[in-house]
Amino acid sequence: MAKFLLWCILLVLCWPLAIVALVLYPIVWLLLLPFRVVGIAVGGALDLVKAIIFLPGRVLRTI
Repeated sequence: MAKFLLWCILLVLCWPLAIVALVLYPIVWLLLLPFRVVGIAVGGALDLVKAIIFLPGRVLRTI
């Protein structure tokens, strides 16, 4: 909703720039999509390493 309101303000202030932003937004989103996938994969790998490192402590704590 905030993006839409900012776009409406930009439309009132400078409509050509708002139209360019409207056209380029999906292209930029598609270009950034692989980086999001890599970020999710790296985050999952780091969580796995963290879980492996903390596993002995969790096992000892339950005893």
